[in-house]
Amino acid sequence: MSQDQTTPQDPQEQGPKPPFPEQPQQPPGIEAEMETRPDFGEDTYRGSGRLEDKAAIITGGDSGIGRAVALAFAREGADILISYLAEEEQDAQETRRVVEAAGRRAVTVPGDIGDEAHCQQLVQRAVQEFGKLDILVNNAAFQRTHQSISEISAEELDRTYRTNIFAMFYLCKAAIPQMQPGSTIINVASIQAYQPSSSLLAYASTKGAIVTFSKGLAQEVIKQGIRVNVVAPGPVWTPLITSTIPPEQHAKFGQDSPVGRPAQPAELAPPFVFLASQESSYIVGEVIGVTGGNPLP
Repeated sequence: MSQDQTTPQDPQEQGPKPPFPEQPQQPPGIEAEMETRPDFGEDTYRGSGRLEDKAAIITGGDSGIGRAVALAFAREGADILISYLAEEEQDAQETRRVVEAAGRRAVTVPGDIGDEAHCQQLVQRAVQEFGKLDILVNNAAFQRTHQSISEISAEELDRTYRTNIFAMFYLCKAAIPQMQPGSTIINVASIQAYQPSSSLLAYASTKGAIVTFSKGLAQEVIKQGIRVNVVAPGPVWTPLITSTIPPEQHAKFGQDSPVGRPAQPAELAPPFVFLASQESSYIVGEVIGVTGGNPLP
């Protein structure tokens, strides 16, 4: 995606298309080590002050969608606390660089969001550093692929739900008392919530739970002037993919979408900016699909 975001372009030709080279990694995956680097919008995203002086937490903000959102938020005027695993330090520092290059503050905090105490500390740190918390993006996720439910251990199921569901619950619970009217929470689901793959059974079920949780929470906290919404991506080219799906599937990743390719993280950032901004003030409890043409019900 080398062109300016205002330049009309055929979406089928806008980003790298399959086949991709095999590039296996160990989880959680490092963007800096990907052979076909994801485009997170550094050369294309143009801000317009829509989040001026806001303060945000982004989980999984070190790479992939999280980095693209951090860059966009910073260029729109927000300060960012980036949550990530310690193994992802190299990627987190790159996200810090692009946020600071946009003239905004970046606070990097490694740790496991599956631990409630750590989630509470993330919120406390954001308030301590920025004096407030306006936006919470629950983006971090864990997944594994399997041929059968019999291959999914209790430990893996626990980790999947602890990262994808429990952490979101813990962070929302800690953040809401710190949020003022006009604040926003954006949770990241997936097309897997609606079109689940049997090979991603644990992951897909958490994504369905995210949609249900978000719609329910939205009804509660709108009474406090806080909006909750969801972004549901389709296939997106990120380290989560190269570190969790079989290498032989890398070549064809995303080719079955109507657009014929996976999304680049930069293509996910604008819906997050929209949902975090005043432009979406009447949107509550909704799911925005960014799926390359695969329909959500």
